[in-house]
Amino acid sequence: MSVQFFPFANVNNTIRLREGNLLVRLSDLLEGAPDPVLRAIAHILIAKMYRKRIEAAHASRYRKYILSSAVRTKAHLIRQLRGRKRLASARGTHYDLDLIFESLNLRFFGGMQARPKMSWSQKRARNLLGHYDPAHNAIIVSRIFDHPNVPRYAVEYIVYHEMLHLRHPVKLNGSRRCVHSAAFHAEEKLFPELEQAQRFIRRL
Repeated sequence: MSVQFFPFANVNNTIRLREGNLLVRLSDLLEGAPDPVLRAIAHILIAKMYRKRIEAAHASRYRKYILSSAVRTKAHLIRQLRGRKRLASARGTHYDLDLIFESLNLRFFGGMQARPKMSWSQKRARNLLGHYDPAHNAIIVSRIFDHPNVPRYAVEYIVYHEMLHLRHPVKLNGSRRCVHSAAFHAEEKLFPELEQAQRFIRRL
């Protein structure tokens, strides 16, 4: 058995069974974690490896620890230092994300929203259409939307949705993360072509 702390770019933990050797890597952010948390991680990793049910108490204990303010602050800093974020250009073949951001900023936020780095994704991803990366202060939109058959309102909706993540950061509700709060949903409904954009994305 080999167990080591490893300098991942985030709070990652891995387990592998190779030719009778059990190889475990824990994020070095977890060095110094209390014994109950380490036991919870051991339970979670072994349960995942053997595809068994993870006990709720262990899952909750681990989640509370990594979502604590101290660990989240360290994880944010480490991700900035170690994480690799390959950003492409904001200017695509058909749409310029910087121009779309500024247009939405004036329409919905009075021009007061600070613009993060804007980038099309490296690949034409279908499973991740857009996301805001707080560690690198960047909004990335799937290149699948940079196409003449994609209506502008669909691109605007994706960017607007990610802009709302800037205004409404993730909050903790107990041990759970609240990604889309009630205030987030309320502002999202202000987007005029919301239903058309969501219908187009479902078809896409």
